[in-house]
Amino acid sequence: MNEKKLNEFAARIRARMAELADLSASGKDAQAVVELDQQAVGRLSRMDALQNQAMAKAQQANRDLETRRLEAALIRVKEEEFGYCEDCGEEIPVKRLNLDPAASKCVSCASG
Repeated sequence: MNEKKLNEFAARIRARMAELADLSASGKDAQAVVELDQQAVGRLSRMDALQNQAMAKAQQANRDLETRRLEAALIRVKEEEFGYCEDCGEEIPVKRLNLDPAASKCVSCASG
């Protein structure tokens, strides 16, 4: 893979990481502790709030995982290992990297 293409992937990765950081910042309120105030909120409304809180925490966990995968991809770019399977060393097809720039394995190694 040429240097221009590597720089394009690195820019896409950084842009996605910034997007994830923005989503994380905007989702902090949804993850806050749900206060028990029976006069302001009924039992069903509280259950709804707890469920929304759990979903927000799960979404944050998914964003954290994706961020770690993207950080690892940036490290591979810097170490000139980006685009190569970490298991077999074969080149990962550009189409696969276009779909998931954080992919670290070729299709055959990823499928088991």
